[in-house]
Amino acid sequence: MGGGAPALNTSRRMALAGKSGWAGLVHNRRVFAIAIFASLGGLLYGYNQGVFSGVLAMHSFDTRMKDAVDDAGKKGWLVAILELGAWVGVLATGYLADKLSRKYTIVLAVVVFCIGVVVQTAAFNPDPIFAGRFVTGLGVGSLSMAVPLYNAEIAPPEVRGSLVGLQQLAITFGIMISFWIDYGTNYIGGTGEGQHEAAWRIPLGLQLIPAVILGVGILFMPFSPRWLVNQGRDEEALAVLSQSRNLPPDSELVRIEFLEIKAQYLFEKETAELKFPQYQDGSFVSNFKLGFYDYASLLRTKTGINAILYYAPSIFQALSLTGNATSLLATGVVGIVMFIATIPAILWVDQLGRKPVLISGAFLMAACHFIVAILSGLYRDSWATHAAAGWAACALVWVFAIGAFVPWIHNAGYVIDGTALKDSDIVGIWPLSVRGKGLSIAASSNWMNNFIVGQVTPSMLEHITYGTFIFFGAFSLAGGLFIWFFVPETKGLTLEEMDEVFGASEGLAAADQARQDAILRRLGLIDDGVVEKKVDEETGSGKGSHEHDEKVEPAPAA
Repeated sequence: MGGGAPALNTSRRMALAGKSGWAGLVHNRRVFAIAIFASLGGLLYGYNQGVFSGVLAMHSFDTRMKDAVDDAGKKGWLVAILELGAWVGVLATGYLADKLSRKYTIVLAVVVFCIGVVVQTAAFNPDPIFAGRFVTGLGVGSLSMAVPLYNAEIAPPEVRGSLVGLQQLAITFGIMISFWIDYGTNYIGGTGEGQHEAAWRIPLGLQLIPAVILGVGILFMPFSPRWLVNQGRDEEALAVLSQSRNLPPDSELVRIEFLEIKAQYLFEKETAELKFPQYQDGSFVSNFKLGFYDYASLLRTKTGINAILYYAPSIFQALSLTGNATSLLATGVVGIVMFIATIPAILWVDQLGRKPVLISGAFLMAACHFIVAILSGLYRDSWATHAAAGWAACALVWVFAIGAFVPWIHNAGYVIDGTALKDSDIVGIWPLSVRGKGLSIAASSNWMNNFIVGQVTPSMLEHITYGTFIFFGAFSLAGGLFIWFFVPETKGLTLEEMDEVFGASEGLAAADQARQDAILRRLGLIDDGVVEKKVDEETGSGKGSHEHDEKVEPAPAA
């Protein structure tokens, strides 16, 4: 089919849409409020990812939790159990977000997150830390999926890419401030024997502030229009779209966006009826089985940045920086480098291609890992007499942070691509009928990889020392080569064009596209006459240049 027809159904909406990118964020006050809200969710996620690395290096925490910190295996579990909880949380969110709504799922996730933080902050032995971090992970995992999904569905399409960029900037800002808060509180009572336990309890407890603001603030936000349509509450969905646009409900732009959401809902409904006609009675058991089978159908079908985030002070101590205060200071520099490196990546995310930046970032990370491994292998027993080599190794960790976080933002570009026809920033490589579950699987796999890295890194640093850097360097190199040879460039592609690039010309994806086109025609979002003229133009058989200006008119208001 080629993807040309569906591309036409958005031509009129794109012509009517307001400013795009950063200009669009500040042009509409409601959209700008949504952007700030998205930043709060990213801030919480980033802070949680970074804060525990500094806590692990504090003398008072080591004294209180000695058994769990001194043993490399237990230390790995102490860090990684949060990622395990997040893996469970993000898998559950796919169901909860559809059942409870995106809005109330965020509230539930915040409550669970706060319970885990309180348990950790009040802990006097390792067991509550383990339990609290698992519970916190449940909330973090859920929020890492639910907040971006909610913001993507509530915001106008032309600013969703900027929302993703702002979310990533907030994450790196959260990581940065967590590192520096750790560095500051490390001096409460001194950095040695007299250190007060407030040194580590305060940075852990501070997570409650943005979490509570997020949980309370979401209650004053509207429901996602996509979720409202799925619940049959079309008038409410139309009202939400109208408010976010500052346009009346019967305006052409609002009607087109509403019909596009409606088309996606009808597509998913008809696909479920076709695949599983026996589970259409609306019962809990049937709905659960529908979700389960979609997950199962997907399941039939690993760089070292997390090691740096989780164990940065330990790594710097292993690279000649003695004393926990000095290692925490060096860790704070990592946070600053990450944050600064994020800014140009956001500004250029739609101008530069995805592949070149991802490949160069992967190769830069691999080079840093390999050079640090060589320096560690040569001087790990004599850093004191080779201070320059030690500082060079530390500097390479900072360079590594640049290589890690610039591609990270451009990796988000793969999520941004193709959002003109989709009412959320969902990666376009999944066929339409399983795209929502595909996002959940992709997010959960990220958390499982984080869990593995968090679990094995302490033992690797203890037993294979500089071999740890060779290991992660090899993965970085392999990742760059994989992108080079197997990942297509997606800059500037629509969702339908991404379907073709990722092999959607036959099988499930082709059937999905045909069903989607039929629905779009029923709703008046595709005009076959205009499509035929467009095809004639592309093949050189068009009769007049004026046909290039034809637009697709939406179906009349119901």
